[in-house]
Amino acid sequence: MKIDIIIAYVQRYEFGHEYDFVPPVTGIHLAAITPAAHTVNVYHQQVDKINTDTDADLIAISFFSGFAMAAYTLAVEFRKKGKTVVAGGPHVTYCQTEALEYFDAIVTGEAENVWPQLINDAAAGQLKRLYAGSPCDMQDLPTPRYDLLPNKFFIRKVIQATRGCPFSCSFCTVPSLNPGFRLRPVKDVLRDAGYDQFDYWWQRKIVWFWDDNLTIRRPYIRELLQEMIPLKKWWLTQASMDIAKDPELLDLMKASGCIGVFLGIESFGTDSLADANKRQNKIAHYSAAVKAIRQRGIAVMAGFIAGFDHDDEQSIVRMADQLMEIGIDVPFLSIMTPFRGTPIYHTLKKEDRILEDRNWNFYNGYNVAFTPKKIDAEQLLRAHRTLWKKSFSPWYAGRRILRGIFTLRWGALLLSVFMNSFYSCKRMRKNYPIDMTKRKNGVNAVAPVLRQEKESCGLAVPA
Repeated sequence: MKIDIIIAYVQRYEFGHEYDFVPPVTGIHLAAITPAAHTVNVYHQQVDKINTDTDADLIAISFFSGFAMAAYTLAVEFRKKGKTVVAGGPHVTYCQTEALEYFDAIVTGEAENVWPQLINDAAAGQLKRLYAGSPCDMQDLPTPRYDLLPNKFFIRKVIQATRGCPFSCSFCTVPSLNPGFRLRPVKDVLRDAGYDQFDYWWQRKIVWFWDDNLTIRRPYIRELLQEMIPLKKWWLTQASMDIAKDPELLDLMKASGCIGVFLGIESFGTDSLADANKRQNKIAHYSAAVKAIRQRGIAVMAGFIAGFDHDDEQSIVRMADQLMEIGIDVPFLSIMTPFRGTPIYHTLKKEDRILEDRNWNFYNGYNVAFTPKKIDAEQLLRAHRTLWKKSFSPWYAGRRILRGIFTLRWGALLLSVFMNSFYSCKRMRKNYPIDMTKRKNGVNAVAPVLRQEKESCGLAVPA
């Protein structure tokens, strides 16, 4: 069979962009575990134009809730042309009944244990409606199909060493979507990190670990990083702030080539951190933690979320100055989103605070899909946009870059310059995050009408 794997996407900025920083690992990993007898292509709607006149026999679409409308639109078009269309990803896992209205079959949970069976069933004309994936043991996974990635991504070497996270943040689906915490064999990770068949030196040099919390198991990460030293790569990852209390680990991160680490700081408010169930974060320790990491020349990227129950307009906008004060090199600024499968969704649903008239395009991290507590939805959106514009103004971005010139190692400085320039250019061009209230169906094209939008997110019975 010929198989097209598509990672669905809805434009999130006013003008969009032809190129992007890094692709998700999903599509190229799924291609890698596809049995060799089949031909596979991978497309990212984020940067690729999707051809619905493809000669593929099977179309597989992966997406999360914010991109569900695009996935449904594609599914409708493909099925009109007689294609068999299947889907997987977080949204499908938590909204099975709804997804089954648009797809011939769906995969819930992790796909590794059921994807080959789905392909065999499709080839034999015996496709089931639902394939329930189970947690993968992470053993003997192949190298992602980097050869199928377009050169429209700055970084192309995305790999995964671990899966899962031991924390239970109220806004996160990982504990239920990827339960437990599992490790790949170090030798397999090193093989993928050493993959060098790319066109440009930075694509060969930079490794992006697509992990939720790479450093949790200290013996494992120490072994992995020690073995990475001879590779002479630059690498980035996501980790918990507690790494700052482990100077030996930080030294090993530096020695093995770490140029950037993403921390989920989320908020500067104690009550908001409690709302997020992020009790492991201590506000008083932020500056010291960031300083300890940056002393090794490692750039600190950090996520901040606006819209917890104790947030107001002033506290949200004030974060622009606070993240400068503690030394963040690259901020990521989102709006709290009540994804299905999260504790915060169940809380807001119980309190009748989910905005049921807003479709899935509002679940993209840059729009409001619920009723805030201290302010209204319009005020939250306005405060977030003010925070975003201020944080990525040439003045603030320039200050971060200038600070990095004197404190960051070469690779980390390039990271800071590139990412701050990327977002600052958006700011100067007024290429702001889209306000979905001003878009028909939240997209520029008409999406299919959901017959049971929102309330249909229950468990499906396989047919």
